[in-house]
Amino acid sequence: MNPRLAAARALAAVLSGKASLNSSLPAQLDKVDDRDRGLTQDLAFGTARWQPRLDLLATQLLQKPFKAADADVQALLLVGLYQLFYTRIPAHAAIGETVGCADKLKKPWAKGLLNAVLRRAQREGEALLADLERDPVVRTAHPRWLQKALKAFWPQQWEAICAANNAHPPMILRVNRRHHSRDAYLALLEAAGIGASACRYSRDGIVLDAACDVRDLPGFAEGWVSVQDEAAQLSADLLELAPGQRVLDACCAPGGKTCHLLEAEPGLAQMVAIDLEAKRLARVRDNLERLQLDAELIACDARDTASWWDGQPFQRILLDAPCSATGVIRRHPDIKLTRQADDIPALAALQGELLDALWPTLEVGGMLLYATCSSLPTENTDVIDAFLARTPGARELDLATEAGVRQPHGRQLLAQEGSHDGFYYAKLIKIAASRG
Repeated sequence: MNPRLAAARALAAVLSGKASLNSSLPAQLDKVDDRDRGLTQDLAFGTARWQPRLDLLATQLLQKPFKAADADVQALLLVGLYQLFYTRIPAHAAIGETVGCADKLKKPWAKGLLNAVLRRAQREGEALLADLERDPVVRTAHPRWLQKALKAFWPQQWEAICAANNAHPPMILRVNRRHHSRDAYLALLEAAGIGASACRYSRDGIVLDAACDVRDLPGFAEGWVSVQDEAAQLSADLLELAPGQRVLDACCAPGGKTCHLLEAEPGLAQMVAIDLEAKRLARVRDNLERLQLDAELIACDARDTASWWDGQPFQRILLDAPCSATGVIRRHPDIKLTRQADDIPALAALQGELLDALWPTLEVGGMLLYATCSSLPTENTDVIDAFLARTPGARELDLATEAGVRQPHGRQLLAQEGSHDGFYYAKLIKIAASRG
């Protein structure tokens, strides 16, 4: 299959609200030649990354918008525009190959339209984009609701956040303490000719000078190292783990933090890791097996404690709550297409419900670390503020890290080019049982 067609079909599912790229792209990648997989991924992710500005440009070039049934043609046009403005593909090839895909969509009528619009974009696109640059949606390539939210919450940083969201993310490793120190693994990378440096905040983190195939990493198959962003790595030390503790990792998939907690403290009495969907736990199980670690995995709704909790309290809980993922847009650019402003209050309500449900499972004197990969205070410090107000037995603890920006509650890490993702942490201690 033509990589442009594969990328367009994956994007069409996203534009139609039926899928994310993580769910729609793999099936399309299976249909292209191995040599075209990288191009297909770049076309899909790159088009999603710049979709807000490409879509406004397309609006200027089209006489009327596409019908809902023609999301595939719309996606194909966006893929064509992405090639013209963000790749080194020659214009004649970008246009010709993209137009030719219309036949495979069984929409031959679209060939003339795509050809005319893409050729006009080749002639006039730069000037049209320059005129549109006054619109912050075009300038930042962020949907209007998100651009406004970031500007309101982070008036000094919002443009840098948008720039970081549009940049390609670095490849960051987590060294398995059970096998090597970070310095020892840096030496192994140097010997292998892989440029790398230590992360600033995570004691286990290494950022590579350039991304590489994990199979080229020394000891990857043996579990010496994993791929995980620096911000996500902070949870292991912030939880203050100790031998003999019973630990809960709520909303654990894909399991990076579950594994890191087990690597950081081999003497844990038990690790219970839960997630809503059984199929997501398969990825957790794979990670545990590669690292030769063990945890009790349970597919359940964390809020329904009667269905999964055995009544034995936990000394530590990590709640990596479902969120808007606005801190990891650079890794999942289709968030710009799938998230809407109305999602945020609903997510904040869910986050509060999870805190309320899990709190009774925590031992008095135990700690709960609340985390999200959101950059929006509505899901972060506001959620913790409301929880503390309604939970007399909860108190906030300081976080032992200089990472991020201090908030009324917790600390907010904002996405940094060449460094960590956007993330949020707050740590709570249970000083008394809830009154029944």
